[in-house]
Amino acid sequence: MSAPSGKVQTVSGPVEPSQLGRTLTHEHLTMTFDCSYQPPPAGREALAVLPFEMRNLFWIQKNPYSHKENLQLHQEADAIREELLYYKAMGGGALVENTTAGIGRDVKRLKWFAEETGVHIISGAGFYVDATHSPETRAMSVEQLTGVLAEEILHGADGTDIKCGVVGEIGCSWPLSESENRVLQAAAHAQSQLGCPVIIHPGRDQRAPFQIIRILQEAGADISKTVMSHLDRTLLDKKKLLEFAQFGCYLEYDLFGTELLHYQFNPAVDMPDDNKRIRRVRLLVDEGYEDQILIAQDIHTKHRLMKYGGHGYSHILANVVPKMRIRGVTENTLEKILVENPKRWLTFK
Repeated sequence: MSAPSGKVQTVSGPVEPSQLGRTLTHEHLTMTFDCSYQPPPAGREALAVLPFEMRNLFWIQKNPYSHKENLQLHQEADAIREELLYYKAMGGGALVENTTAGIGRDVKRLKWFAEETGVHIISGAGFYVDATHSPETRAMSVEQLTGVLAEEILHGADGTDIKCGVVGEIGCSWPLSESENRVLQAAAHAQSQLGCPVIIHPGRDQRAPFQIIRILQEAGADISKTVMSHLDRTLLDKKKLLEFAQFGCYLEYDLFGTELLHYQFNPAVDMPDDNKRIRRVRLLVDEGYEDQILIAQDIHTKHRLMKYGGHGYSHILANVVPKMRIRGVTENTLEKILVENPKRWLTFK
């Protein structure tokens, strides 16, 4: 069985790239994020189990990884189904679901979402960060890991015949672990064999994206079909960002809607707000990199759903795009960012 050359592989089967329409390239629809739980301060442990009530929402919004129920996105199938219908009504056509092994991937649920809503959903193959790797994963060679990725794309994931259409998000920590290094090499080998798209979750250090690209290059990856995620929390220095852009990978600003006073995973980082993200997108456009830009929201916790007072999956289409127009991003550039760039990335060679 061969990869679907010239097609995009959704959980419902291969489709023509022209069918996708506006596409969010980094979202989650079913996920368990216990691996990232951050306990509340000593003496305030009760905050971790607060009920979702109006009087508690601000604390949950500002401390999303210290609230246990907030990390159980997989419990919200009905709410997410309604959101996807709204996303489609707002002009959305497709999204890439980046949940991989270790954080609750459920390809059967993804196919149900696609059938219920008509949104094209592309599922991710592979492994998240080292903290979620099983002993079996850590024991695998690069060749064995490559085989797992190929199996999930060519035959189906998690004991089903539902096929993944992208490798990733491949999780990387800082510093990179040996197991993560092997997974990166396997992603490059799978991409070389199958012509598939790859998407990376970099460690939280400005050196991480550069290190990852070098590993991928040395392993034979196609950097032009590779996405580096989370640049909004990783490459904050303009000079470093423009230096990295020269590698030719896709540059993803995927935390739209996330506005935090205190970034729990890296307190050294002042998380930018959406206006700053738009300014960075405009910078990349002005510097000639508009063909490499992708945007998304990376929804992975309950508090960001509309059901809980969050912005939901339609935030970019409803709120960010109008502001981008005000800031001088042209319709032609928006078409590239929302339609053409995702379509080109997701199409198998």
